[in-house]
Amino acid sequence: MSNPVNNQLATEPIGKLLLKMVIPAVVAQIVNLLYNIVDRMFISGIPNIGTLALTGVGVTFPIIILISAFASLIGMGGAPRAAIKMGQNNYDEAEEILSNSFISLIFISVVLTVFFLIFNEKLLLMFGASENTIAYAKQYADIYVIGTVFVQIALGLNAFINCQGFANTGMKTVLIGAILNILFDFIFIKIFNMGVRGAALATVISQAVSAIWVLRFLTISKQTKIKVNKKYFRLKKSVMLPILALGISPFIMQSTESLLNIAFNSSLKKYGGDIAVGSMTIIATIMQCVNLIAMGIGQGSQPIISFNYGAGKMDRVKKTYNLTIAISLIFTTIMWLLCLIKPDLFVGIFAKGDEAMMAYANFSLRIYMFSVFIMGAQFACQQAFVALGQAKISLFLALLRKIILLIPLIYILPAIVPDGIVMLLDSDISLNSKVFAVFLAEPISDFIAAVTTTTLFIITTKKLNKKFEK
Repeated sequence: MSNPVNNQLATEPIGKLLLKMVIPAVVAQIVNLLYNIVDRMFISGIPNIGTLALTGVGVTFPIIILISAFASLIGMGGAPRAAIKMGQNNYDEAEEILSNSFISLIFISVVLTVFFLIFNEKLLLMFGASENTIAYAKQYADIYVIGTVFVQIALGLNAFINCQGFANTGMKTVLIGAILNILFDFIFIKIFNMGVRGAALATVISQAVSAIWVLRFLTISKQTKIKVNKKYFRLKKSVMLPILALGISPFIMQSTESLLNIAFNSSLKKYGGDIAVGSMTIIATIMQCVNLIAMGIGQGSQPIISFNYGAGKMDRVKKTYNLTIAISLIFTTIMWLLCLIKPDLFVGIFAKGDEAMMAYANFSLRIYMFSVFIMGAQFACQQAFVALGQAKISLFLALLRKIILLIPLIYILPAIVPDGIVMLLDSDISLNSKVFAVFLAEPISDFIAAVTTTTLFIITTKKLNKKFEK
């Protein structure tokens, strides 16, 4: 079967092709940020309760992230494999991978919805909710969880649109949802005064429309070359195991954000109270901006890498990942400079008018983002490992940064960082040395993980090149 889009992946000059794929992917990720950022801007503006409501919604991060992570488990595990199969001109197997992925996402949605509806309140308290914030956290989470199936389909299956080279269509999936989210946020929060519940409802409705858009494209569109086909709805071990093996890396990268939020919020609540947890909510949102845009750069390159790897065109694979790493490093370096020199540029979006929170979050952001410049290599190499089907290495690297390094450091550093160190750095900040130590865990783990990932990537790609030369 001939596919003009896939022929383009195999023949068009890499620089031009990469920009064509990366720009829509990055735009999609930037727009995707609006789901959370617009919610938080509207929530923080609620009279009298804005700061507490924002902190309460921040506590729901682990649940939101975990739901998205399961979508990545299937989508990011299945889509690169489908692209490799298309590169080998095996479209029937690619369609089977898509169809098995669809059924898996539906099953996962049912399980997650039931689980979170039963255990929401207990989980939120464990994630750092206090008696002042639990009501707002529960209001948001209860509604958001009902829309789990829409999140799974919109995020999980959109990867199968992108892997065919339809980056603009994949971007529209996110764009449609984000525009509707802003509209419904305004209606539900500003007009109907629904507060936190309105923000959650706006997100669920917009995700539902995005899910319908994705399903329409992958079932009845004449453009797509692989479709959701009911003849492949029976789950096969030979199809699902490789999907899960490859998807476990992006799953861990996202799902461990939940553990990370638990670790950060519990430690910050212990050492710094609600202002420290609120500061972390702001910083996590800013870091999410960096993560998602860097991931967009990597995801834009994935269809090119996977397709050409399947087709045995290693020269094109090499050019693609080298250029991707360079673009990613430039972006993270720019963000690093902005966060160090002008942190209030970002913090002011969420804490405008709250001088204490502004000062606290500005100082904390500088610490947290201190090594983000090198993370461009981490993100790009990690995505390239997935695109190349390197499941074992991807899994190790996904575990390294957060599970092996960051979470233990969050608990170890407060015990060893000396008291008074913050006074030496800035005597006007009320942030204590224990809180400083918690935030310091991030740049230390970022640096070690990025250097390790880059080293392993150089070694692995040399081996793959030698293999194809033989």
